[in-house]
Formats: sequence, C-alpha cells, structure tokens
Amino acid sequence: MPKINQTVLMSGADHFSVKELNPYENKDEQPNIEQSKLEHSNVKDALEQAGINVVKVPAPDHCQDGIYTANWAICWKGKAVLSSLPKQRQLEEPYARHVLESMGYETIKPPYRFSGQGDCLPCGNYLFVGSHYRTDTEMHQFLKDLYGCIVVGLQTVPVTTTDGRPLNNAITGWPDSYFYDLDLALSIITPELIAWCPDAFTPESRSKINDLQIEKIEVSLEEAKGGFACNLVSTGETVIMSDLAPNLKSELDKRGLNTITPSIKELKKGGGYIRCCSLTLD
Repeated sequence: MPKINQTVLMSGADHFSVKELNPYENKDEQPNIEQSKLEHSNVKDALEQAGINVVKVPAPDHCQDGIYTANWAICWKGKAVLSSLPKQRQLEEPYARHVLESMGYETIKPPYRFSGQGDCLPCGNYLFVGSHYRTDTEMHQFLKDLYGCIVVGLQTVPVTTTDGRPLNNAITGWPDSYFYDLDLALSIITPELIAWCPDAFTPESRSKINDLQIEKIEVSLEEAKGGFACNLVSTGETVIMSDLAPNLKSELDKRGLNTITPSIKELKKGGGYIRCCSLTLD
C-alpha cells in the first residue's frame, strides 16, 4: 500500500484566537493559548509517531487562524496552488507564498476564491474539491487543467435560517456551512479508501461519491460535526484522528489500520482540527 502524507507543514498557536469566521466559533469563548500550544505540540508528536516528517515554521504575525496551514495551498505534483482566503485571513497569503517558494515550490495564484488543501483532497488520481463556501466552482476546471486529474466537485449542506434559506456568514459575507471546508466532511484514508459523512453533503454530491468505485466508510453526522471525525491525517497505515469518533475508529481498526487519538479541546474552538493544522507537502 503506497504511503501518503509523508511530510507536512505546521506553524504554531502563538496568535490563535476566534472571530466567528465559521459556525463553530464563538468570540466570547476564546481559546487558552498555552493549552492550545500544548495541543498543537501533541498533534505534532502524534504525526511524528506515525512516521510523518513535520516541517515547522513560525506562526505568521497577527493571524488568528495562521495555525491552520492546510488553508494556505494545495501542494501536489510539485506545484503549490495558493489560496484566496477571507479578508480576515489575507495576511497569511504572502507569508504562505514566501514559505512555499523558499521550499522550492512553483507557486500559482488562481484568479478564484480557493481554500487550499482544506477544500481540496487528492486521492489517487481523484481530486475531491469543495465549492460554494470557501472555493469557487471555477477552481474545479482550473485544477483539472493544471494537474491532469479527475476532479470530483462537491458541495456540503449549508447553514440555513429557521425558514430554510441558506445563511451568509456575518463576518465574511460568504455562504456558510458547518462543513465550510471539505476536510470536515471527507477524509482520505488510503488511495483506495475514504471516510465521509453522507449527511454532510447535498443530494447531488452524495450521489457523486456513492458512484465512485472506491471503498467508503460512512461517518455519522454526530461524529463528523461534534467530533471532527473526518478532520484527520492518514499515512495509509496509521491514522491520526479525533478521540471523539469511536465508531470511525472501530471501522479503521477492523481494516487493520493503526490509530492515534490526541485529545483536542482548544484548537477546535477555531473550527479546525488535526487535518487543518497540517499542510501536506509532496
């Protein structure tokens, strides 16, 4: 079985705070920075325990979400496609470009809204790409042309008002979802196996995933939304995942995969988890 996610990029929790950029955040419940740093270090240790090489860079100054490096780009096949983040996170963009170019990546800035690896997950020759919330649908063709892969464009379910209308985020002005990035609803376990939450997707996207000829593990809405079950990192042999997703862990155990489950309480206050804190470098 080919290994995946062998090298990842992490920053730090030095400037971590929440400002309600997504439905998980509550500005009145700020994270404890020292505890956040400890959790981030524990995630790093878990990744390294699984045999992953962790490249560490300082957290970008004045960036409350700079801890979530997965949103900086998608790094695949030697090319780094840079993100276009909400204006509240745009200070991260030049920093991410500098970091990746210093590592020798060819960086490409698309003319569309894009949330990086958070919304763009390689799986063999498939590329699962989100849409509508943090990534424009035009990115699907852009990525297909660039990488020569099969793009599977997907949309998760929106947050709605009491009368069922889609709700825009009050700070970003963009449409909102509890699964605003795809890595909250779908994860790559191996190039032939994904874990996903059917209830997190629109009917059309659910049908797309069901039609794919790859093995799938279904994750409950409770574990995906409440336990951040899908926001994991897998090497193809070991899965670093939430300690609040016992059913997914059981399914992985049945398939002979190892699991490591660091406890996370502070980092998730920003709407991110293990996958969000690590950008895969190929």
